[in-house]
Amino acid sequence: MRSRGIQHDNERPADAQQTHARTQRATPLHAVARRQTPDTSCAVSAELWIGVHLHEPGSIRGDEHLPVNQALERLAVRAQRFTPRVSLVPPDGLLLEVKGSLHLFNGVDGLRHALANEFASLRVQPVLALAPTPLAALAAARAGKPFVAMSMAQLVGQLTPLPLTTLRWPQPTLERLGRMGVRTIGQALRLPRAAFARRFGTEQLATLDRLTGRDPDLPRRFHARERFRRRRELTYELENHELIRASFEPLWADLGKFLEARQCGVMELECLLRHRHAPPTRCVLRLAAPAADVRRLTALFGERLSTLTLPEPVRACELRSSSLVPRVLSSNHLWQPGEHGGGSSAEASELIERLRARLGPEAVYGLRVLPAHRPENAWAGTEPAGAGERVARPKSCHAPWPVFRRPLWLLPTPQLLSERGGLPRRRGPLRLLGEPERIETGWWDGGEIARDYYTAVDIHGVRLWIFRERGSPHRWFVHGVFG
Repeated sequence: MRSRGIQHDNERPADAQQTHARTQRATPLHAVARRQTPDTSCAVSAELWIGVHLHEPGSIRGDEHLPVNQALERLAVRAQRFTPRVSLVPPDGLLLEVKGSLHLFNGVDGLRHALANEFASLRVQPVLALAPTPLAALAAARAGKPFVAMSMAQLVGQLTPLPLTTLRWPQPTLERLGRMGVRTIGQALRLPRAAFARRFGTEQLATLDRLTGRDPDLPRRFHARERFRRRRELTYELENHELIRASFEPLWADLGKFLEARQCGVMELECLLRHRHAPPTRCVLRLAAPAADVRRLTALFGERLSTLTLPEPVRACELRSSSLVPRVLSSNHLWQPGEHGGGSSAEASELIERLRARLGPEAVYGLRVLPAHRPENAWAGTEPAGAGERVARPKSCHAPWPVFRRPLWLLPTPQLLSERGGLPRRRGPLRLLGEPERIETGWWDGGEIARDYYTAVDIHGVRLWIFRERGSPHRWFVHGVFG
């Protein structure tokens, strides 16, 4: 008595295996909708997507000068009034999952009219398309077809006449398919799956599977950038800086709770002091590292406030933050800085911020090296690095002075030196050290220089970086000072 079990592919006769392989190779792409399992079909049909296509994404009212991505984000924020599931498809598309919102707007027609009115208030007239899969809704909107299908049973038939250009495949792929006479989605769906994958790749095949609902498609959900903003109206006008600082304490407390709940920090804060007649006084705090410590921020604000001159008494105060950034919590080193290789602590960032608060944001900056031979063009100012950060030099940016020393302090413009007998003088004769360094460059952009640089020492022992012009009249200049 033989037991009857499950017969696998490797147990089939050779003829049966060949017949099965031919069947798999010849399976057309449009058959995928009928081959779905009941669970998958129900999961996909449970969603209903609206694709939004913008002809001119930068033409949103008030966004004429904004980058396209920011204009699209602003439109996505308005779309979140209708559904929390909004996805960005840069540079000109949005996706909205609206299955759960239909009963709030009296069905599809009510939701469509509400969306049209909302976009009209922004002076935008996009194309809206409805489909049970995200990619199908977006492709129909790009093709200018208002509605596609309400169910999976209608999907493939409605997608058939749409051009393949709506899927935004690479141009070489579209040209190859065009030479084969395949220019619509329906014609592509009738091609055998195996042959299509061999010729055009599995990525395009996966796109068709997401289009027809064979594979799930989960667009990344859009989350609006959170910012903190609070305003406090004062019961009487204030002129004393200490009282103004105290009036901000409730706002700082709210900011601390706001950041703690989101485990985020801020890199920039703006404090507005509003007056009765004069424009608001702005007090900007730029931080060297993401911060969420209210005591630290309050101290910085006090330092910055003490340097401000108020045109009028303050009648209202407001606190705003830039976009939130994730906080990276780190532990302190086992050793103190300088002991047994102990690293730098957070005091570096606090020092930078305190100096900026007292001296102004433009007084403290970092330096980065540029690949240039002219000394005045070989560096540029940048944001100072915070604690634990290291400024990495690009691999292609090699210093053009591998042997000669260069001073860190360069004068804004070289200063002319007096001379006697052809030798430079500055508060007395200068003593030249070592061999000269010759720099000749810039003939291609109109800033040509030809100089011989020397290291010199004056009568007080100060080391200077000077140069002599190679062309007439061969003058001497001081360009930098060594520390």
